[in-house]
Amino acid sequence: MAEEARSLHEKTFWSTLEQNPYASEDDETFPKGHPRRFFSLRSNGFICSDLLPANSLLNQLYASDVLTHFVWECLEVDRPLYRYADPLASHPYSVMEPESEFPWHFDGNEFTISVLVQQADLGGIFEYVPDIRSPGQENYEKVEAILHGGEEGVRRLDLNPGDLQLFKGRYSMHRVTKIEGATTRYIALPSYVYDPYRMNQPHHSINYYGRATEAHYERSKVLVDGLTD
Repeated sequence: MAEEARSLHEKTFWSTLEQNPYASEDDETFPKGHPRRFFSLRSNGFICSDLLPANSLLNQLYASDVLTHFVWECLEVDRPLYRYADPLASHPYSVMEPESEFPWHFDGNEFTISVLVQQADLGGIFEYVPDIRSPGQENYEKVEAILHGGEEGVRRLDLNPGDLQLFKGRYSMHRVTKIEGATTRYIALPSYVYDPYRMNQPHHSINYYGRATEAHYERSKVLVDGLTD
């Protein structure tokens, strides 16, 4: 998979921009300093799922019903899980080069596997706050505390190549620290959802993946869980 990611590197969509934890646009109905208006620099790239070749190892991994059931069993949830319908974000490679960093954020889907396929020389530590929010409870106060440097509840993982991690990216705020050294960091991100209809919001998709499809706009009209995107 590391060889696959390197061979697709030139197809990476790169973005360097300021974003809030929800990958949403600025909302002036909230006061300055509120999490909805707290913007941090993100600089990274994605090799979108629809750019993977038909014989891609990551495609084969993601298409496996055995893996989907394994994820469901590990999470011990009482609802069916589905592969993410988003054609760009269902199972991309995230790409980070020296000086890249990914600030605190939530995902547009409930659950994600991360498989580190190439480690940076230094940095690239995965930091997260488990279950900091839930449907109906944004917990803005605690989110704001973390954004301003608070450490309560923060956990850290220094992943090694081949490590497979499952996390609740929609409910657990997370980030990746700045990359240092000359080696690019590649991580595969197969994603899963409760609702097979959902996709990223168009604004989110354009900023992360460089484009949004007609389906992104159509499905953005349907509210799924009430949480901020």
